[in-house]
Amino acid sequence: MSAGRHITKAKCHFFKNDDFNQVLTELPAKGSVAKTKIAITVGPACQTVEKLVALLEAGVTCARIDLTWAPIEYHRTSLLNLQEAMRRTKRLCAVMLDCLGRELMIKRKYGVDENGWPGIFEQLRLKKGQKVTITTDTTQECTSSLLPITYPKFPAMCERGDQIFLGRYLVTGADESSVFLTVEEVTPTEVVCVAASDAVLDGLLTVFHIERSGESLSNLQNDLPALTDFDKQAIATLCNEFEVDFVTISYCRSAEDVFEAREFLAAIGQEHTKVIAKCETRQSLFNFRTLVDASDAIIISRGNLGLDVVPEKMAMIQKAMVSTCAILGKPSIITRVVDTMIRTPRPTRAEATDIANAVLDGVDAIMLGAETYRGNYALETVKTVSDICRAAEEVFDHANHFEHLASESEYFLGSDEDPELPRHKADRRLGRTISHASLGSDHGGMTSMHSMAMLPRVNSNMGAQLTYTAKLESVAASAVKSADKVGAALMVVVTHTGMTAAMVAKYRPAMPIMTLVVPYLKRDGLKWKLEGRHAARQALLTSGLLPTLAAPTPSAGEGLIEEAVQLALANGWVKPLDHVVVLSRSQMDEFMVKIVSVDEHGLGIKRIRPKSLLDMLKAAGHCIPEEDEEPAPPRALRRPSAVLQGRRNEGIIMTSAGAAANGTAH
Repeated sequence: MSAGRHITKAKCHFFKNDDFNQVLTELPAKGSVAKTKIAITVGPACQTVEKLVALLEAGVTCARIDLTWAPIEYHRTSLLNLQEAMRRTKRLCAVMLDCLGRELMIKRKYGVDENGWPGIFEQLRLKKGQKVTITTDTTQECTSSLLPITYPKFPAMCERGDQIFLGRYLVTGADESSVFLTVEEVTPTEVVCVAASDAVLDGLLTVFHIERSGESLSNLQNDLPALTDFDKQAIATLCNEFEVDFVTISYCRSAEDVFEAREFLAAIGQEHTKVIAKCETRQSLFNFRTLVDASDAIIISRGNLGLDVVPEKMAMIQKAMVSTCAILGKPSIITRVVDTMIRTPRPTRAEATDIANAVLDGVDAIMLGAETYRGNYALETVKTVSDICRAAEEVFDHANHFEHLASESEYFLGSDEDPELPRHKADRRLGRTISHASLGSDHGGMTSMHSMAMLPRVNSNMGAQLTYTAKLESVAASAVKSADKVGAALMVVVTHTGMTAAMVAKYRPAMPIMTLVVPYLKRDGLKWKLEGRHAARQALLTSGLLPTLAAPTPSAGEGLIEEAVQLALANGWVKPLDHVVVLSRSQMDEFMVKIVSVDEHGLGIKRIRPKSLLDMLKAAGHCIPEEDEEPAPPRALRRPSAVLQGRRNEGIIMTSAGAAANGTAH
């Protein structure tokens, strides 16, 4: 990792007392949603519309289309089914394309079933101590002792004594579908190995060359591109037909891989698509800070990464990676959490504890792979993971997280060249790493800018120039602090690009964040188009955000907030007399933090007088001097409601993401 200053602070999560009845208390049913997002991998186990509907209602917020296996036509069917499932449930779901990239595979004969899924039905049985030869001659037939590899330069990467992992795609690494091989001999075209255990190999077989050095990076890396020709063809084809929100770079090594992907997406007119770096090797750890800066999110691919580092270091590495992502405000996603649920309906104690600890560390999303890709209990897996996440969120130390980020951000918002510089002295360039869809004012429209260095700058109280990003983060942190002080039940963030909501989510308020994404007009050549749907779906990988599409409006008026509170009431997110903190922008491009309350009848916003607000602050423990009560504003001055739903606006659907615990659609 970067040699710059980095503090990974261990978090403490306390129970109120030593009464374990609080642990055994049943989770609330109505209105309770998991803040931690859940992404699934679409495959034969969940491709049908009916199964996707059930998964969306169970809380799935992102669907991964894995380009590693199956033809484009199969993935097209998956996306068509997902569209229909979203239409039926009226739920948003982000779409992620996971690229093949630098994956090394064994070439085998395969067949295609009636649904278009390619299958390899012949098993390879290996015995402990058996010699296995990996050859670059792909004309050879694959057998249990001879394995043709798709990468012709593989022997040049290997040395005697190296460890090679061979297994079915998305296997756990600890079952019979995988095996560790020890290299005994290397020739220009062959690598002769010895099997360390018995194994029964079936399906798509992948090869992982484990780093031989204990601390550094000494392996010769393959020279395969970050995006293969098939990846580019599939991305261009599917992005042309469907709305794709994320592209994931497998085996991402450096920021250059991310920049290459951005250039390709821009070339095919997909600048709004965000790029996720998938950290799968030790090399990604040495470049991790720059990878986080360059990408829009990080996937901690624990399956492969766990092979490339010693087991005793994996927990600390994960904590450090999650901490860095949290400080820099980038979503972190972990994989391989409940592998046993591929074949069983209940996770092990270790798996349940692993998920809970990841949530307490601050991960944004859990990605399910083989569990939903080919598992027997896809729906049960999603429900189980969601419940574990909600239980862990009940004891998350929000105050510790806030204070930690507030102190660390003074350093990490500095320049890439010198992370030691405090924020007021640093040359901020974080914005150059954000997708074009997230650039510019949160009112949108400035999406042609390629660097946050070009954004308007404001003076700091120390005389230095602060970027728009620094100002936005300051306001977001203040809004979260205000919500905590008044004991708000919900935060509402009005945004066009999702950037403001992401900044608020970075500080992990205890309450959910209703993200009102207001579409805006963007010029496309001689035409104009309405943007906003991508921003709403892309928020579905950030913890705590509940994105909702709103009606286009120039500013967040009282009517818009009224409708938002009514929707929150209908979903059970707030109840009568709860407080709601609203963060929005005025037509004068100024931030506003507003505190409103739900009326006692649960019909909308309570019209409170200034004196009532003072009483509320006093109840929260603030010392407020006594003043004369000001008269309440006349009701005639209230602005008309900006209707988001109902008979007067049938064309706008205000949908919410995530599912209530009882599985009902909202």
